Amino acid sequence: MALVRAIADVCPPAAQGKPLRTDDSSRAKKFERIFTPHLDAAYDYARWLTRDARNAEDVVQEACLRAFKFLDSFNGDSARAWLLAIVRNTYYTWYKRHQAEGVSVPYDEETMLANGADPSDLESGVGSIEQLLEQKDAKRLVNEALATLAEEFREVIVLRELEDLPYKEIAAIAGIPIGTVMSRLSRARKLLLQHLQRARLEN
Repeated sequence: MALVRAIADVCPPAAQGKPLRTDDSSRAKKFERIFTPHLDAAYDYARWLTRDARNAEDVVQEACLRAFKFLDSFNGDSARAWLLAIVRNTYYTWYKRHQAEGVSVPYDEETMLANGADPSDLESGVGSIEQLLEQKDAKRLVNEALATLAEEFREVIVLRELEDLPYKEIAAIAGIPIGTVMSRLSRARKLLLQHLQRARLEN
């Protein structure tokens, strides 16, 4: 991603073909210093939200522009959580613009039960996930399983299990109470485990 160019594009002097003013230049350096370490996390999160590499790049680029524009509102807490919250909001704006092109397919208990899943399996623990991950095709299976989850479940488990964020930061990013984060995460883990178990049996 051409981050420096993207940042320059939102600065009026750069848009006029002039060099960045000292204050704009220092803001750009500050932005890069604080947020460049979290660009991979931003892309990974956008990739899971959009389910498409190119769209994820577009979302992250636009999110970086927004983040730079509102850099002065960053209070110095968690830079990663702040950036990911902007990525999430940018995604939903993007999604509304492209909604006619396709919508995500929800995957919840009702869907699973309609497909013949055993209700008792949904209440099973998540301890055996580690065993399932030892399979040769673990990464592919997990990716496929994650892709089937409804957005509200997919985003919390990606932020928790893949990005290793604490509940408090996930709550801030998603704009929901910590209790809701924990509830969604619990359901997401059960649904993920159920899908992985079924995939193992089919293979």
